[in-house]
Amino acid sequence: MAVPIVRCTRPAAVRPIVPPTRRTPPSPEGPVPQIRPFRALRFDPTAVGDLALVVAPPYDVIGADEHARLLARHEANVVRLDLPDDAPGDEPDDRYRRAARTLAAWRSGGILRKDPHPSIYVYEQSYRVPGTDVERTQRGFFARVCLGPFGSETGVLAHERTLSGPKEDRYKLLRATGVNTSPVVGLFEDPGSDVGRRLAARTEGAPDVDVVDDEGVRHRLWPVPGDGPLADEVAAITAAAGARPVTIADGHHRYETALRYRDERRMSRSCEEDPAFDYLLMLLLPADGEPLTVLPTHRLVRGFDAATAAGLLDLAGELFDVERGVSADALRSEFGAAGLAAGGEGRFGLWTTAGGARLTARRDAFVPFLPEGGDALRHLDVVLLAVALERLLGIDAAALAAGAVSFTKSAAEAIDAVDHGTDGVAAAFLLEPTPVAAIEAVAHDGDVMPQKSTYFYPKALTGLLINPHEW
Repeated sequence: MAVPIVRCTRPAAVRPIVPPTRRTPPSPEGPVPQIRPFRALRFDPTAVGDLALVVAPPYDVIGADEHARLLARHEANVVRLDLPDDAPGDEPDDRYRRAARTLAAWRSGGILRKDPHPSIYVYEQSYRVPGTDVERTQRGFFARVCLGPFGSETGVLAHERTLSGPKEDRYKLLRATGVNTSPVVGLFEDPGSDVGRRLAARTEGAPDVDVVDDEGVRHRLWPVPGDGPLADEVAAITAAAGARPVTIADGHHRYETALRYRDERRMSRSCEEDPAFDYLLMLLLPADGEPLTVLPTHRLVRGFDAATAAGLLDLAGELFDVERGVSADALRSEFGAAGLAAGGEGRFGLWTTAGGARLTARRDAFVPFLPEGGDALRHLDVVLLAVALERLLGIDAAALAAGAVSFTKSAAEAIDAVDHGTDGVAAAFLLEPTPVAAIEAVAHDGDVMPQKSTYFYPKALTGLLINPHEW
């Protein structure tokens, strides 16, 4: 039995993207995400050889040096589509047009081939939690998800604010190529682990793709056609995963870009029935199955002198219980393995040129200064730290925009930046991760977190599959 087609709900008129502020949360009886299989574009191993040479990390974690290495690694590395480079003599936006020409050449030349059957793609990542010896495996599936404004209309929830610059870049690329080169990552609820068991059963055979990335993460992929013997299984998986709201874990910019693109396409092709541009590529992960790894993003603070740094431990006593005399080695050990910490308890590390400390938030002291929002938002460590930076050091939104704070995933790198005065860094605040349950709670409340609140690890590889906006 083939998977029944449920057409993407279409509003009477095109509506703008809801701005990234507090949103109306979905009601328990409200709409839920529409999830369906699709025919992916994939690299043909007979044309490119080792698939590990043509895949890449997501565009937003690739630095200039890594970008150059990926370009040199293989003439068909996916960064040529996902992160096209400027060339000498380029006119504005030429790089996006070049990516479109590259995509067309790869399709016509057989480097990229379209799968013959609409499928979901079971995806497994095996990895070591950074800074530890703990091995984990996370399993989900790629599918198309129907686009719509965040919140009660779609059952797709956001938890993070977005910036205009990255969205404009992704929009120009999407408009030029007409494909999703990398997925949005969404978390779905799986009570009873029914979807988890079904996905695990699909991984018992040999994978279609098996590659190890530069960080040692193993990525494996199993296509599951939705129009053959496993059609009922595919229908059960997509129905169960879409039975409740899905929270975006990673890729808010890509989602909002795809929504803008959809609205533009509707204006010119308003009569097309159930167009593929009404959907985007999403990796769906069960939020309540195997532990997901969320890494913290530590804050590096600059713009004040040595005297202020020396007095920061005294100032911190306004909001925190302060344990002084903590060594750099102790902070590296505790926060270097933060991927295993439960998080959410208001615990921080502080390292300055005058020494280190452990900070524990006195929540009653924070209450008068917390932002508006639900309890989940106001409880977050990243929100507490934002309040502390403004109260103790005068770092408000304008100062943040001016670069008073930078970020790193590495506790050791944060401490070293202070010790060496790198770019004027005078203090490092070390965090524990934001719990997955807190991320979902904030999204369900209709709130959004500050920038750099979450970093899900490991990232999904770009280039394993591409979603074309066509059937």
